[in-house]
Amino acid sequence: MRTLFAVLGLLAVMSLPLPAMAAFTETIITRPLAKPAPVQPGAPQAVPVPVPVPVPVPVPAKSHGLIDKVVVVKSSRQLQLMSGGVMMKSYRVSLGKQPKGPKEREGDRRTPEGLYWVDWRKTSDKFNLAMHVSYPNAADLARAQRDGVKPGSMIMIHGTPINEEYPEWYFASLDWTDGCIAMTNADMREVWGLVKDGTLIEIKP
Repeated sequence: MRTLFAVLGLLAVMSLPLPAMAAFTETIITRPLAKPAPVQPGAPQAVPVPVPVPVPVPVPAKSHGLIDKVVVVKSSRQLQLMSGGVMMKSYRVSLGKQPKGPKEREGDRRTPEGLYWVDWRKTSDKFNLAMHVSYPNAADLARAQRDGVKPGSMIMIHGTPINEEYPEWYFASLDWTDGCIAMTNADMREVWGLVKDGTLIEIKP
């Protein structure tokens, strides 16, 4: 019976027009109807390879010409280098011994809040490298005049003392300055090279 069906199928194919027969032959060759053989128990099986999920890579700040703004977020102890509104890199910082609230007067050991400029720099005997923040601004001066106090000055972004008694990591773990913004010396050297004088700095609560 199977032989009879095979003969009848062959005769039906042979009776097709040549284009149709060619199409049928192409289908048989390129689109096999047979299902793949089942995998025998114990036979090695192909292990699917996971497709890696692309991870965004931060753009390195290669030159100080890329950095057009510095942002300090006091609540998270971060100093961020910005370029065109995009954060290029972030660093851990320490603040004044009274970290909450804006600086209001000389000696209050608070870190200012507002818009300023990185306007000059120097090497420091105590803190290695130091970049000056242009505190007080007009709003700070007006507030101090209203309150009848001196606004204070010499707010710097600076490094950490080299101290035999207290290692660098100890300073990085707490707020220890008189109102300045402190970094590890390695981070300070990097920021020194990336941020030029005249760069805007915003210090946020």
